[in-house]
Amino acid sequence: MVQHLQVDPSASHVGVDVDVSRLRWRGVMRHVGFRRVWLGAMASSIGTWMEGVGVQWLMAEQTSSTLMLGALAAAQLGPMLILGLPAGLLVDWVDRRQMLLITQVVMMAIAALLAVAHAFGWATPPVLIGLGLVNGIAMAFNTPAWQTLSPRLVPREELPRAIALMGMQFNLARVAGPALAGLLMAKWGATLLFTINALSFVGVLWAVRSTAPAPPASTGAHAPWREVSEALRFVRDHVGARRVMLGLLLLSMLAAPLQRMLPLFVSEVYHAEEATYGLMLSAVGAGAVLGGLSLGRLPSWYPRHHIIPLALLMSGASMTIYCALTEPAWAAACLLVSGFFWIWAFSSLMTSVQLLTPDAMRGRVLALFNMAMFGAMPVGSVLSALLGDRLAALLGGGPGLAVQLGVGVFTLVLWLAGAVLLIWRTPEIDDLKPGDHGHARRPGLWAGITAAGHRPA
Repeated sequence: MVQHLQVDPSASHVGVDVDVSRLRWRGVMRHVGFRRVWLGAMASSIGTWMEGVGVQWLMAEQTSSTLMLGALAAAQLGPMLILGLPAGLLVDWVDRRQMLLITQVVMMAIAALLAVAHAFGWATPPVLIGLGLVNGIAMAFNTPAWQTLSPRLVPREELPRAIALMGMQFNLARVAGPALAGLLMAKWGATLLFTINALSFVGVLWAVRSTAPAPPASTGAHAPWREVSEALRFVRDHVGARRVMLGLLLLSMLAAPLQRMLPLFVSEVYHAEEATYGLMLSAVGAGAVLGGLSLGRLPSWYPRHHIIPLALLMSGASMTIYCALTEPAWAAACLLVSGFFWIWAFSSLMTSVQLLTPDAMRGRVLALFNMAMFGAMPVGSVLSALLGDRLAALLGGGPGLAVQLGVGVFTLVLWLAGAVLLIWRTPEIDDLKPGDHGHARRPGLWAGITAAGHRPA
């Protein structure tokens, strides 16, 4: 199952009507429909991460090329850039549950085809890219439908916790899936990974089917271009939504190359094998799980418009340090830190989108953010690969130096961008308006870190 956008929000922040920091994690789980979906998604997410390890390792092993890994990323994520808006419109016009069931079945079939292709020796780079492209098309329609699921299963005041738990399962799977995949692939090959992923869709299909029907949120009475224009105007005119879009673009374009190029770090920089690759991905996932847990312990008054730039700064800094290291143990420690703060940024960004957007246009607005994120990821991966190859050629280095330089420059930019956004913050991310407590801007790095202006008397 692919549901990259459902990641952890913070516990309670300005813009939520009640103090949800008092809600317990198990309180959200009392909703039967949500509990079933969470459990089904957990199993499917493990399969997704296992397949991802297999596909990216095969591409790196067969090509040793940053450009080919970038091309794989473009095939898997590029369709969101083209189909994101049509998919968002469709999500608002049709039964969202039915759309989820269809897209999940399609992705299950693609996983089965991948297993067959590898078993018969057909899993060449063109085949991996082709199946990745078809999966990306299905994901373009699946993602906005998936994002509208949690708001239908829990009350609004519990939505941040529900999204946090969805992110928690995805990142728990990020710990277990890659580590298990590395061990299984080293012993039995990638065919087993792809087969497990195909079977893992059964649970989430059962869970989604058990939820109530989701009637269209929009009547579709207006022309498509008018409905798209309405969503564009919302993002353009709402300062908070506009700045969230910027943060998502920065995070997606500048951080994505690290994960995409991780197989080359393992093979060309550390000169290690599949098990090390699985452990590196698990380190990122472990950091994300710890980060998600820590978000629930932040003070309820600490706002998202401080969390987001602080997390961008810290994740960018840890990724930049990672790119300079050649010792796997220290590198894994940096990945754990980067996962910790990445989840702070990503979860807070997506929680802000959910809370700022009216339900009637939720699918369309989320589609715009999906386009920004999934469009920026392959662009960042390809540009990082081109930059790294160019710099390595100038310095007379090989693939190892190329991946270190290409990814390192991008993460350095993320570090600096986070610092700028932390100094000049945007209270509208928390839906604060002029005159509200905490809206007054106090430029400064220390003020951004402490959020002293929001501390209760």
